[in-house]
Amino acid sequence: MRITEISVGAFLLAGIIALVVLALNVSGLNVSNAEGTYTVYARFENIGGLTARSKVTMSGVQIGRVTNIELDEQMLMARVEMQIFNSVDYLTKDTSAMILTAGLLGEKYIGVSVGAEDEVLKEGDYISDTQSALVLEDLVGKFLLNKASE
Repeated sequence: MRITEISVGAFLLAGIIALVVLALNVSGLNVSNAEGTYTVYARFENIGGLTARSKVTMSGVQIGRVTNIELDEQMLMARVEMQIFNSVDYLTKDTSAMILTAGLLGEKYIGVSVGAEDEVLKEGDYISDTQSALVLEDLVGKFLLNKASE
């Protein structure tokens, strides 16, 4: 009887630990960061809801994470800091980055497209070719303004 109670308790404890690890991974918080990263930056005119811990993807595959977003006081633009996995060492200097939306109103993430130059991005470099987020309210406002002026 006692062995059955101990085994049920151990099984419940293992289940709770598994749920906690799953919740941390789904939320973007990792218990361990086994893979090394390097930092690159990009400036956007409008980040439109992009947050820290958002994904950085290339062709739909995650290659990094957004770690920090702040206002660049000299350029008056949002400065986005990204941690890119060390295994992705082929991002060229003419790489472009754009803020995309998963679905119509889903989460925001950064999509990266590699350019054709030979020189690659290193720690602390900036991605200069960026495209800001598409803000649905701005599109509706422009559409209504154009219809009203006709």
